[in-house]
Amino acid sequence: MNLRFTGKKISALVTVLPSRETRFEDEMGNFGFSRAKSMKLKLVMGFDRHRLAGEGTCASDLCLHGLKRLFEAGELRPEEIDALLFVSQSPDHLIPATSNLIQGRAGLGRNTFCLDINQGCAGFVIGLVQAFLMLESGLWRKVVLMNGDTLSHRVGKRDRNIFPMVGDAGSVAVVENDPSGPPIHAVVYMDGSRSGVLQIPAGGARMPSTAATAVEEDVGDGNLRSKDHFFMDGPAVFNFVQTEVPPMIGELLAAAGATKEEVEYFLFHQPNRFMLEKLADALEVPRDRMPNNIVENFGNASSASIPTAIAFNLGAALRERKVRVCLGGFGVGLTWAALLMDLGPMRICELTNYGCDD
Repeated sequence: MNLRFTGKKISALVTVLPSRETRFEDEMGNFGFSRAKSMKLKLVMGFDRHRLAGEGTCASDLCLHGLKRLFEAGELRPEEIDALLFVSQSPDHLIPATSNLIQGRAGLGRNTFCLDINQGCAGFVIGLVQAFLMLESGLWRKVVLMNGDTLSHRVGKRDRNIFPMVGDAGSVAVVENDPSGPPIHAVVYMDGSRSGVLQIPAGGARMPSTAATAVEEDVGDGNLRSKDHFFMDGPAVFNFVQTEVPPMIGELLAAAGATKEEVEYFLFHQPNRFMLEKLADALEVPRDRMPNNIVENFGNASSASIPTAIAFNLGAALRERKVRVCLGGFGVGLTWAALLMDLGPMRICELTNYGCDD
């Protein structure tokens, strides 16, 4: 699906990270590898440290903290929010929608439109597309897009394929009209026939969580996980990304009449360093224009990984000038999507911490 929008912008962005940090070397003993093999894994995949939410902390807590930061900074007033979108795979409850809970906790008006979107790695791009479509209707003027996940609560601590890379985070983006803004181009694809390669098998109506689904088992590759834990078929995901993402980016650039050289940064979802380096090579883009430093510093927080990459790598620049970027997400669904747009200038584009007393 090819989409084109005009007159839209992200006017502010805050990414919220749990203050609790753990390091890969402190966790190596859980993974059943020798120290030499573990250090090689760290080097190749870019594992170093990650931010993990404490017990009882939900994605909504991180996102609400970011929203309050925008209120305190004078970038947004509660009465200005026409719609609240919450993109997550970590809802507070099955019922009700977490966006409604955030609306109530933030004291927003009863006419605020609330919507949960169940998306993962491409969730920031999907959320922006939804926000742009709402603004196109003329019924909404400011949409608050929240992306957040605390998937570390649903990952096996002895699963070396997943636990070292996972991180928790939330982000809040203010999306609004900008009559002078340049066109924004988007491409979105989905393929549910391959949905099983990224999945939490138990916990929904198809397979309710029970004592049996909570039992950790050796899944055949030396890792231990239960059916309540997040599962990823690593080789299948790698092949999916390398096969599907380069032609999608080519399609996006062709639709926009743009070249790779015109894009200052390719800010993509960051599963690990190795995958991003191979993707940059496949796209024939210099690796320094496709940052891959989020997993090693904070961990992969699913749909919050792109806003984390924006704030961490471009926060200072975006407070001063406009930057042309390609945003790309790929994963759960399977879903892969990309946007070509200008970011900035923004008065606030930052990372902030959420501690146990916040």
